[in-house]
Amino acid sequence: MPFTAQDLAAIGLTLRLAALTTLTLLVLCTPLAWWLAHTPSRWRGPVSAVVALPLVLPPTVIGFYLLLTLGPNGPVGRAMQSMGLATLPFTFAGLLVGSVVYSLPFAVQPLQRAFEAVGERPMEAAATLGAGPWDRFFTVAVPLARSGFLTAGVLSFAHTVGEFGVVLMLGGNIPGVTRVVSVQIYDHVEAMEYLQAHWLAGSMVVFSFVVLLVLHWLQPPRPGRGTA
Repeated sequence: MPFTAQDLAAIGLTLRLAALTTLTLLVLCTPLAWWLAHTPSRWRGPVSAVVALPLVLPPTVIGFYLLLTLGPNGPVGRAMQSMGLATLPFTFAGLLVGSVVYSLPFAVQPLQRAFEAVGERPMEAAATLGAGPWDRFFTVAVPLARSGFLTAGVLSFAHTVGEFGVVLMLGGNIPGVTRVVSVQIYDHVEAMEYLQAHWLAGSMVVFSFVVLLVLHWLQPPRPGRGTA
């Protein structure tokens, strides 16, 4: 068996975290991406910049400020303590919050581009047939933006699987609670267990290749491709 019990636990935790993060992002980011795709508000630029911040900030910076915000002396941590709740750092729930923040642009941006590509005409045509706003969104916009949802889901899942800096800063390295695959690889290298590190790291390489291949397949065909 190439994987140890701790490796399998880290893989299971990573897959659970990635699945919950992807589901949370698709729910939260769909209205945000729709708003960014259609609003003429002057706040569109600043909000887009905030969404894209995780693309340029070092993960340790994001993890550090999340640790301060969610910790016992941060605003969120104090609010949770006043309600009798435990703080989030070094828990799986805290890891989920950090993953959602860190992977935010990987869900919002594909959805925004997909909604922009839908355009106004299909929505106007549905409106002339008597469809209400919710009907137009769920029966016209969502099906037409299907590739954007698939891309956002695949990218969010893959990006969460590869997290290191944020999870180490916010979640630490607690076996069975916050130790994900990337941290487990780091532990193997520190212990000079290179064979085990190879198995996990090689699995990540294969996984990343499959993700890129799936994304390639999800791309809509270019106009004229396949025609003589």
